[in-house]
Amino acid sequence: MVTAKKTTQRQGFKTGEFVVYPAHGVGQVSSIEEQEVAGQTLELFVISFLQDKLILRVPVGKVVSAGMRKLAEPVLVEKSLKTVQGRARVKRTMWSRRAQEYEAKINSGDLIQIAEVVRDLFRSENQPEQSYSERQLYEAALERMAREISVVNKISSTEAVVLIEKNLAKGPRRGPAPPEEAEAETEATGAEKAA
Repeated sequence: MVTAKKTTQRQGFKTGEFVVYPAHGVGQVSSIEEQEVAGQTLELFVISFLQDKLILRVPVGKVVSAGMRKLAEPVLVEKSLKTVQGRARVKRTMWSRRAQEYEAKINSGDLIQIAEVVRDLFRSENQPEQSYSERQLYEAALERMAREISVVNKISSTEAVVLIEKNLAKGPRRGPAPPEEAEAETEATGAEKAA
């Protein structure tokens, strides 16, 4: 049996507030209700994830262990945008292991770790194509990051993606050098060999 409760706040979270649930990203607390399970009454946060058409019920007592948190502060959003500007750090391990690490970072709910995945898997037009699984992980991380930034900055998800991509473009040059620079490097190494 489920009963809607008049309570509007528990453990610092209140109804109507946007929160981050690690495995699903940004959702909104739509209500706090009581439900009887195996003879015990549980208080539950009801969280709606509109983009995924998902409703999640999280026991109030499990909020901390589940990793549910408030939205990032604007300072942390700025730090995440600086993170995507950094140089990609790709380990030289098997793809399956790296994919697991990226997946764990995306599902951690930590905005900076998600930004690291976006940075590490980003490919500009002049770089080689990504594999299907790399592309899937990149898009998942980009979407998670954009959702949180859009809610924090009160902009659309599309505007948040554009903001992230602008910051990615500020990062170190990715991919092969433009033809004129490649020629200059070839001439310089040729001159060194002749010397």
